[in-house]
Amino acid sequence: MATVIEKTGKTIDDAIQAAVAQLGVSLDELEIEVLERPTKRLFGLLGETPAKIRATVKKPPVVAQPVQPKPEPVPEPEPVQPEPIVEPEPVVDAEPEIEPILEPSPVEEPEPFDRDEQIDAAEKFLREVFATIDLEVSIDVEDAGEDVTFNLRGKGLGILIGRRGQALDSLQYILNLAINRKREENKIHFTLDVEDYRRRREVTLKKLAKSVAERAIKTRKEVRLEPMNRHERKIIHTVLQNNDRVETHSTGEEPYRYVIVTPVKRGRR
Repeated sequence: MATVIEKTGKTIDDAIQAAVAQLGVSLDELEIEVLERPTKRLFGLLGETPAKIRATVKKPPVVAQPVQPKPEPVPEPEPVQPEPIVEPEPVVDAEPEIEPILEPSPVEEPEPFDRDEQIDAAEKFLREVFATIDLEVSIDVEDAGEDVTFNLRGKGLGILIGRRGQALDSLQYILNLAINRKREENKIHFTLDVEDYRRRREVTLKKLAKSVAERAIKTRKEVRLEPMNRHERKIIHTVLQNNDRVETHSTGEEPYRYVIVTPVKRGRR
């Protein structure tokens, strides 16, 4: 019977129970080593990787047998060798050391910036991601100077949007990081959109901002909105910046930063 096996499962406990069942021993008789923990691949777009463990059956303790001590041999005295006569070495005038002249290291010049090449690299990156998750996506490129927008179209692309656009924001962040990671200057900001989702989301947020402001004024209490990314929070602030009956500010830590709408007390403005 095998004494070392590797098992996988949805969780670490599932993998351990599978090892116990296959080896036919109790959990106390096993040494468990966790090889892989269950993780979500690419923010859940590629599913989850299972947990993996290595189970080893513990060996029973070995009872040590008493060992009879052996008599130690008496060492024989070593013969004494006469010390060799060391003749003095001749004195040689040392030549002065000459330090080598170090040449300055060549300065690495930054790679020339090719805007079209960067855009092509970003589009290639996206196509590799879509091929990995088996999605057929057409990509329309809109180059607006500093920003480049990739409009994604196809069937079943809801998985790319995720809950309130979180998956889309995550993929957009990874894309910008991958393309601009080696550049301090000449960076291109890439925006991802799926079937005009961001435009429709902007319309929804503008209506939400006005509705929340009315609620804050009516109840005379501050209203806390759901966590949003920087772009969506800016939409809320912009819509309400000219409303002298409310104030807005953002609080919290990314990616859970959110907007609070507060009614202005009379006499403050």
